[in-house]
Amino acid sequence: MKVAIGSDHGGMNIRKDIISLMEEMNIEYEDLGCECDTSVDYPDYAIPVAKKVVSGEVERGILICGTGIGMSIAANKVKGIRCALVHDMFSAKATREHNDTNVLAMGERVIGPGLAREIAKVWLKTPFEGGRHENRINKITSYEMPQK
Repeated sequence: MKVAIGSDHGGMNIRKDIISLMEEMNIEYEDLGCECDTSVDYPDYAIPVAKKVVSGEVERGILICGTGIGMSIAANKVKGIRCALVHDMFSAKATREHNDTNVLAMGERVIGPGLAREIAKVWLKTPFEGGRHENRINKITSYEMPQK
C-alpha cells in the first residue's frame, strides 16, 4: 500500500507522528507537506492528496488540519473520494469496513497524537467488508457519473 499524506500548519505535528507510524508499519508514503509554521490554505494540501488517490498513484490518503473539517470538505469535492473525518477508534474501523473510505481526515486540535496514531493504524489495517456495503458504495459512484 502507498499513502499520500498532507497537512496544513494546524496538523503538522500529527502528520509527522503518522509518518513515523507508517514507517514502522512498512507502508510506503508520499509526504505532500506543509513545512511551515505560518498560516496556509488547507485546500492546497487536501486536493493534491485526493487527486493522487483518484489517479491511482496511491491507494489512500491521510489529511490533518486543526479540526479535520476543512480538509474533509475539500477532499470530498474531488470525484471518487470518500473522505471521513474521524476522531474515535470505532469510526476509524467502521468507515473502512462499511464505507471503503480512501481518505482519512483528523484534527490535531481535537485529538492528541496518541489517539491519532491509533486511529490511523486501525484505518490503515482495516479492509473493506464488501457484501451489502458494496451496493451502497456503487450507488455513490454511479451518482458521480455524468447524468444523461
